[in-house]
Amino acid sequence: MPLVHAANLLHYYRLEGSESKPVMILSHCLGQDHGLWQQQSLDLMPYFRVLRYDIRGHGATDAPWGEYTIEQLGGDVLAIADALGIGTFAFCGLSIGGMIGQWLGSHAPERLTRLVLANTSAKLPVTTHMEERRKTVLDKGMGSVSEVVVQRFFSAPFYEANGPSVGSARAVLLATNEVGYAGGCAAIRDHDETARLGRIKVPTLVISGDHDIGMPWEGHSDVLACGIPDAKVVKLNAGHVSNLELPEEFSKAVIEFAVS
Repeated sequence: MPLVHAANLLHYYRLEGSESKPVMILSHCLGQDHGLWQQQSLDLMPYFRVLRYDIRGHGATDAPWGEYTIEQLGGDVLAIADALGIGTFAFCGLSIGGMIGQWLGSHAPERLTRLVLANTSAKLPVTTHMEERRKTVLDKGMGSVSEVVVQRFFSAPFYEANGPSVGSARAVLLATNEVGYAGGCAAIRDHDETARLGRIKVPTLVISGDHDIGMPWEGHSDVLACGIPDAKVVKLNAGHVSNLELPEEFSKAVIEFAVS
């Protein structure tokens, strides 16, 4: 199992592709793991050396007790990159992964070559549901929230079809450490990068899902698109986890933006 000790934790990662190619780091959403990016990893490898990892509290990465912060999760990315000898990299993050990307863009711009922010937000207008979910999973476990969360991952027709992607997302969510999930809930709850969006100078792509009820275009992606100088926008006919619902379209958007 490929593990790296960084930021006082053991992190699981997968680094695939030719060493001669530039690196792209992929950061998953809350309640999933590096496997979220399986299709994108295959699609991107002709152009990039792809680094997938399990964020703090998820998958095979350590899950320390406590409330996490986006700054902490962003520091994890830099520590992993440093431990693996990676200087600069493109970064693609979805949901909480996109929040990590925003932090990197405003606090460590010298490390980034391209930035993709998918189905994410600079700040949640209402945070009570994240706090309620944090408390619920600690008290009652992942099964208490799993179906509500999975339903919010996808557009209604895709969820109702209950295909392999839905089943896989459900299984990964149920297997997620409740302490790690709760820590991630706190990071999302407290995230506010709004005032620093203008500091993100790296070329940026914002991907939004037309059926994303958790972080839709209005009040979320539109804030990123307006606040980040010269940000590009792609809208997909998908829900929150748009890379699972429309993998080919998602990969195409990232490749067309990042390969130049």
